[in-house]
Amino acid sequence: MKHFLRVLTQLLVFLYCKCLWRGLKFVIRKLTGRCELQRICYNNKPGARRTLKIESSLKCSKHELLQSAINAHPDSVEKTIDEIMSLKKINLDTNPQLGISLQACLLQIVGYRNLVVEVEKLRREPYDCENPAHEEMLMKLWKELRPDSPLSGRISKQWCEIGFQGNDPKTDFRGMGLLGLHNLLYFAEHDKATALQVLHDSLQPKHRNVFKEEASKMSKAEWDKKTFDKAIGYSFAIVGINITDLAYSLLVSGALKTHLYNVAPEMPSLVHFQQTFCYLMQEFHRFWIEEDPCDIMEFNRVRTKFHKRVLKQLKNPDMALCPHFTASDLHLVNL
Repeated sequence: MKHFLRVLTQLLVFLYCKCLWRGLKFVIRKLTGRCELQRICYNNKPGARRTLKIESSLKCSKHELLQSAINAHPDSVEKTIDEIMSLKKINLDTNPQLGISLQACLLQIVGYRNLVVEVEKLRREPYDCENPAHEEMLMKLWKELRPDSPLSGRISKQWCEIGFQGNDPKTDFRGMGLLGLHNLLYFAEHDKATALQVLHDSLQPKHRNVFKEEASKMSKAEWDKKTFDKAIGYSFAIVGINITDLAYSLLVSGALKTHLYNVAPEMPSLVHFQQTFCYLMQEFHRFWIEEDPCDIMEFNRVRTKFHKRVLKQLKNPDMALCPHFTASDLHLVNL
């Protein structure tokens, strides 16, 4: 009985709020002469603040045309905006900028949806060593990261030098498919200096400072372990695939909308996603150093903490993780 009353109360509150909100919107429109879409565009600057509110308004609309607008094909966005303007009885002569603003928002919304589909397709495509295009990308990755070291063979221990776990990198791409390779290669090609620096740092052991008083009480084995901790390094390629997974989860959950709506004037593309990956790689590298983990076994803890920090940043509607698009132009990390 108590459960029934609780559900009934929640239902009544929902219906009351819904009716009250619609009634309030009606009154506001009569007073201002503007519909909700107009008020959002006029009262919010371009970017995530505006687009997120437009997206929410369209989703919550009771009219089928408005609800379906967020699923429009990119080629039909302009026609959809004309239909919305006609439905809302908005005069284009007195509101010339409104149609342009709504079109930009809708392109961002449908572009984000299409980007999720494109990224998911790459993630689901497994690495195929029989595919020449896949093999070419992998060889190119080696050449970008190890330009002065010829690869002895397709199956080689040398792959460990750039952070793969075994003699054949194909096994490491299982979780993220081709998406992991695409991101690593983009980082190595388009932000090469930073990628090489991060790779170099990941291979370096960390020297820890030890006071003389402590040193006098240690055996040689203890001294070596204390002052020369190789576990501070990490596997560059494996971490890159792991950060790809992090970027993917941010995209699919919708958390990246804030960032992408702020940096992509119209439709977010795969390039925007890859530039975001470059930024996350740089930031994680710096975060790893700041966290000063005792060994590589702390990786999951550091990654989880880093993930939470990024999520917190993305809750700010004005947040842009890499505002200048190109990762190499950011100068956000002093490597």
